[in-house]
Amino acid sequence: MARIPKIILLIESSRASGRALLHGIARFAHDHGPWSFYWEPAGLEKGWPKLESLALQGMIVRDVGRLDEALAFNIPTVVVGHRRGEVAGLVNVVTDSIAIGRMGAEHLLACGFKHFSFCGVEETPLERAGWSRLREEGFARRIQEAGYECACYTTKPVRKGSMEQQRQAMARWLLSLPRPVGLMACNDDCGVQVMEACKVARLPVPDAVGVIGADNDELLCGLADPAMSSVAINFERAGYEAAQALSKLIRHRHDLPGKINVCPTHVVGRRSTDTVAAEDPHVGRALRFMRDHVRESVSVTDVASAAGLSRRALERRFRREIGHSILQETRRLRTDRIARLLVETHLPIGQIADSLGFPDMQHFARYFRAEKRLSPLAYRKRFGTRSVESPLSQIGDCLPQVGVVR
Repeated sequence: MARIPKIILLIESSRASGRALLHGIARFAHDHGPWSFYWEPAGLEKGWPKLESLALQGMIVRDVGRLDEALAFNIPTVVVGHRRGEVAGLVNVVTDSIAIGRMGAEHLLACGFKHFSFCGVEETPLERAGWSRLREEGFARRIQEAGYECACYTTKPVRKGSMEQQRQAMARWLLSLPRPVGLMACNDDCGVQVMEACKVARLPVPDAVGVIGADNDELLCGLADPAMSSVAINFERAGYEAAQALSKLIRHRHDLPGKINVCPTHVVGRRSTDTVAAEDPHVGRALRFMRDHVRESVSVTDVASAAGLSRRALERRFRREIGHSILQETRRLRTDRIARLLVETHLPIGQIADSLGFPDMQHFARYFRAEKRLSPLAYRKRFGTRSVESPLSQIGDCLPQVGVVR
């Protein structure tokens, strides 16, 4: 009988990203196991006392302070990056922070904002990877490509007694910005801080400040008032692929990925950016009409009628205000809706096409590919959370054993 591999997971579960990684790892074990898991919810620092006593075959670990000591055990290891850069010679899970920033910028541009800002966190000796700075870079670059400027603000680590001072300082910065302003926070934690500072400054969200975070932690986004929009990032698939890579390492396979990229998939729009910031009221009515009818195939003539202008007059104003045509915006909204359904649900692709009023699958596939450069099926395979290698209906055949390190 084959020995069941013992795997230690040193990944915290306090945030949605960690829980999604763990869920993806568990799915791989269900599909290809069984594996025996030892898991420390608080991460490596808490799990360290048990590490030396466990007869382990593999490890998936966040890149925390004592990582070098853990690597000295010379067992197959996959490193999930956050605090430092990539670790040479290992399979690294790397978040595409530039793409995350760009996706946040695209969302705020589509809301019609003309003023933009980014709120990040300061790098520290423990947090050297610069993920916040890279998200800022991606955001600012896209805003500049659209012809606008971006004001940036960096929060410092919260020390005892400094939370209120930090909130007051952020409120003063927000009051200094031209409004309405579209603001991206480097992650959802930071986004919640921004929204609290908006309350201190008496700046209504989203009318004065439209706020979008990143990581799509549904608990944090739901606790925010109003609920906060966020860039969804495919940590679950990354967890699945990390476990897949570890399995190959354990079996001494050489077809390993150089790194595992964690990609943003779409924006989950909530109340914090549910606004149309267009200066031209006719363009504002057009944008609102397009959003309200995203499930339908509306024509440019329909949009112009809703805006109260001729097609030619609206097209001219729309290009001046938004930077592209009405048709381009309707396509963007529709394909973003399709992308969200492909990633977040297991609905058959034909059902998605039918729900959005497409006459046939060929038209649907051409429409989506023209905007996203991938077919709907290829998009789901690349960005969806569900594994395409084996059906989840087989989960019951090989459940993993799970232990929690104490």
